[in-house]
Amino acid sequence: VEFLYCDLASMKSIRQFVQQFRAKNCPLHVLVNNAGVMLVPERKTEDGFEEHFGLNYLGHFLLTNLLLDTLKQSGTHSHNARIVTVSSATHYVGKLHLNDLQSRCSYSPHGAYAQSKLALVLFTYRLQHLLTANGSHVTANVVDPGVVNTELYKHVFWVVKVVKWMTAWLFFKTPEEGASTTIYAAVSPEMEGAGGCYLYNEERTKSADVAYDEELQRRLWTESCKMVGISDEANRLP
Repeated sequence: VEFLYCDLASMKSIRQFVQQFRAKNCPLHVLVNNAGVMLVPERKTEDGFEEHFGLNYLGHFLLTNLLLDTLKQSGTHSHNARIVTVSSATHYVGKLHLNDLQSRCSYSPHGAYAQSKLALVLFTYRLQHLLTANGSHVTANVVDPGVVNTELYKHVFWVVKVVKWMTAWLFFKTPEEGASTTIYAAVSPEMEGAGGCYLYNEERTKSADVAYDEELQRRLWTESCKMVGISDEANRLP
C-alpha cells in the first residue's frame, strides 16, 4: 500500500495528486470516489465553493476527469476499468438548483448535502453515457452504502447523536458492512462491463426519477466543467 495525499476540498491539491500519480506510470483499474462531509455549517472550500458541493461533488468530478485518460488506457475489453462513486439515499429528496449550486440564496445543511449527493448520481449517469459513446473500456456506477456508523454524523443535532449512540448497534451498518456494496461494484465479476447502475445492498435498484433527466445531466456537466476549469469537449457528444 502506498499513500499519496489528496484533499478533495482543494482543486490545487487534486491537480498535484494527479500529477504525482501519473509520474509513477501506474495503471489505474479502480477509482472509488468516497470522500465527503455531511450537514456542515455554511462554509466554503479554499476555492470558494460551498463545502458540500465543492468537496462531495466537484472534487470528485475534477479528480475523475483528470484520471480518465489513465483509466481508459488501463481498461481492456475483458477487464474494464471501474469508477465507483458513493452517493446516498438522501439524493432521493435532493433538488439540483442550477441557478444556485452554491446555495447562496438560502442555505440549508440538509438541502446542500442532498443536492451534492444527487449531483453525484447525475454525474455518474452522464459519465457512463460519454464513456459508452467513446467506446471506452471503463464503467461508471454509483453506490448507496446505507446508514453507516461513522464520524460522518458529527455535525448532526445533539439529540440525533444521542439516538444514534443508543441505536447504532441495531439500525446502523458497521463501516465494513457499509463498504460491501462499494467493494462489490469495484471487483465483482457480475459487474464486469456493467455501467450506469445505482447499487444498494449489492443489487441494482432505481435511483430518483430526476437523476435520469439527460438534459439535466448534460447541463450539470457543462456547469461543472466551468467551475473546475476543464474542457467540456466530451459533453458535445450525442
